[in-house]
Amino acid sequence: MTSANPSPVTKWRKRRQRQGFVRVEVQVRKEDASLVRDVATALVDPEREIEARAILREKIAMPRSGSLKALLASAPLEGIDLERSREFGRDVAL
Repeated sequence: MTSANPSPVTKWRKRRQRQGFVRVEVQVRKEDASLVRDVATALVDPEREIEARAILREKIAMPRSGSLKALLASAPLEGIDLERSREFGRDVAL
């Protein structure tokens, strides 16, 4: 039989969800667990969150190009020959 009143944990989780938080589960090596906790703490700390996000995005996050067109537009094309030869191939006898 379930209780009509939600548990304090359920109330806390609902409150955090309204605040924009989500639960994330990750599996890391034992020696990295404290590092991951420190990163999560820095992201929640109002004094450090902006700097922590900037550092993580710069150093770790993979840039998202959005589209092939955007990727090609941002590609360095210096030194690449973009001219096509006008050779039409060889004649094929039928």
